[in-house]
Amino acid sequence: REPTVDLLDSFIDHWKSITNYYIETTDDSRPVRQTDIPWCLKQMLDILVYEDKQQGEDGPRPCIDYLLQHKLLETLCTLGKAQYPPGMIQQVLLFFSQFLSQVQRSLLQQVNIYRPVQKLIRLCALPGSHTEKEEAQFLLVVCSRVKEDPHTLRYVLEILDRPAASTPASDQSQLCTQASNDSTEPPPPPSQSDSSICSPVQSETGLLSALLQLTKSQRSSVCLKAHQSLLLLSGLNGTSGELLCEQTQLGELLAERLQELYSLLPLESLDPLEVQSWPQTPWSSQFSRCSSEFPSSDHITNFFSWFDFLDHLTREAPQVLAVKLSQCVHQLWLLDAVQPQLQHRCEQVALVSTSILCAAVRLVRSPSLLDQLLYFLLRTPSLSQLLLQRCDHISDQISMASLSLVEELLQKPHRDILDILVLSFLQSRRYLCPPATGVDDRHTESSETNEDSDDLEEDPFFSDSLLSNSQLLLPPPLSSSSSSAPPPPSGLGAADVVNRTFYDFCGGISHLLWDSLLGQQHHGQGQEENGQTVPVQVRSAQLLQEGGYESYVHDAHTLVTQCLSLSQSWDWPLSLPPPSSPTGEGAEFFEGHLLKVLFDRLGRVLEQPYELNLQLTAVISRLSAFNHPLLHEYLLNPYIHLSHCSRSLFSVLVRLMAELMERIQQVSNLTDRLVDARRHLLGLNHSIGLEHMTLLRGVIVLEEFCKELAAIAFVKLPLDQQ
Repeated sequence: REPTVDLLDSFIDHWKSITNYYIETTDDSRPVRQTDIPWCLKQMLDILVYEDKQQGEDGPRPCIDYLLQHKLLETLCTLGKAQYPPGMIQQVLLFFSQFLSQVQRSLLQQVNIYRPVQKLIRLCALPGSHTEKEEAQFLLVVCSRVKEDPHTLRYVLEILDRPAASTPASDQSQLCTQASNDSTEPPPPPSQSDSSICSPVQSETGLLSALLQLTKSQRSSVCLKAHQSLLLLSGLNGTSGELLCEQTQLGELLAERLQELYSLLPLESLDPLEVQSWPQTPWSSQFSRCSSEFPSSDHITNFFSWFDFLDHLTREAPQVLAVKLSQCVHQLWLLDAVQPQLQHRCEQVALVSTSILCAAVRLVRSPSLLDQLLYFLLRTPSLSQLLLQRCDHISDQISMASLSLVEELLQKPHRDILDILVLSFLQSRRYLCPPATGVDDRHTESSETNEDSDDLEEDPFFSDSLLSNSQLLLPPPLSSSSSSAPPPPSGLGAADVVNRTFYDFCGGISHLLWDSLLGQQHHGQGQEENGQTVPVQVRSAQLLQEGGYESYVHDAHTLVTQCLSLSQSWDWPLSLPPPSSPTGEGAEFFEGHLLKVLFDRLGRVLEQPYELNLQLTAVISRLSAFNHPLLHEYLLNPYIHLSHCSRSLFSVLVRLMAELMERIQQVSNLTDRLVDARRHLLGLNHSIGLEHMTLLRGVIVLEEFCKELAAIAFVKLPLDQQ
């Protein structure tokens, strides 16, 4: 035990024992652990900690004063750098770590403290180092002290003499911060001319580069502490956060690491489905493995772990730093690495890179990182159009991956997604045929379907039997409200309301498909009156006694609720905008690249793979579930009178139903084959012929899709109409 009297003398004696070793020893190869140096350092540390606790905040501390005046830390740092005796750097790192963590008084602003700390930081994470464990602990302690005293960050980063003036990066970060507060448009990425914003890392040394190097360690404990240290630094607010953004290359270092991990992915051999469905796992979970070593070949795990770490970091960082880091990710990863591979001629490379983007969009939770992902996907010239066109690619796999990407985008809490992909094209409402001059609006609405009937008669795919009963295609008048629908007659049950809702939606054609769902309650009720315009053979769900309308309404309610929670803060209008007059050049309605490929694909449901049809209908159903008046009118209102060369979801379904009735004439034993196909899809029947399999599955998908739309239309009805 150290004497309580004259601690300074004891402290000096221990220090002299260390210095005398270097004067008296002649064996340069003797390891430090075989000397008295570790013990002497331990005694010195105990004295310093004891003195610090006894003297309080403002009391005299002669031992600490001696350490500062005689530059003992400088000397220790020099001895550690010389590795004399062998292993000395390890003892020095331990001493610095324990001294900084156990002494309560803030000392990092002292020149004789931060100078040796700076020198020791430069000795960390060097190639071939055998002291990674001690280095990681030392850097974590330094970052912890900086977290407690943010004003010391400037001393640790060695930027005392560098001006803190505004830089292009800070100016743009401030603009982006203001933009994200005042507008829904994502902050723009850095321009090509602002090379100082996200330039490749060239000369960054010191604390940040050492921490980035230690994140690559094969030892999980070292890697975890390096991650924790970066989180401590990036969480600094106020002037310290601005300092990290303006006068360091933290953003470039982190984004470049993401780019490096991405470049290691073997795109030619990765499974796109595995990548696309990568689970949401916290970045820290990789350090909880039983083994202390990482499987260095698991590149995909390392990539997504680092991506989740950046996502977590940008959520915790001050906004100015989060915006800067996200811009660097946009430039160094998305533009420099991902975009060339999306445009690659090799289908496998394009497919896997699309799948990685799909997973990234699904996993991202940081608002600033999501902003840059959306800017890249939706506002990069030629890229957004390419990705949407690939929803109708010759490769079914690429089409499915692209549709999955669209579906993931529709689930993100960002208003610009729907505005750019859909609503901006519907805003003019030029899909409506302008009413004739002097004609009453109600008369126009009531005559819309008569004119639609004429259009259908001219359609070569449309059977004459569809028009055999005009009651099918003559809806009651509708008001101009997007969500208005004729109230159900009094006394109708829930099943009748759902049935009536779908009857209104599909004008009686797809109504019979929905009637197959309610066959137990309504068998024969509407069929005898309206005639069997859709052959009963294509209705197969009721033959397997599948769930009634309640399951569809429940699923639709869940979907509509999800979409409502996303759009609740977007301040969408409650009523439709007035339609613009289609005059002048370019006045013809264009539904947009997304709706174009969705409608084109939907028209080919009967000849497409089952899995692709499922993904396609999932995207359309989600779009229909959003409670925007334009979406409701264009996707769920069958009674709008379309302008020349325009189409809607209803018109596509009409022609598809006509084609269906023509094609099923070529299939014998249709009902039995549909039942067998359903049983096969449910895993109940493994022996089934391949003839007409694509058509049969397409019919099943179409039937289920119509039920989904009917349920969505019902759930979106105002409560008083339910």
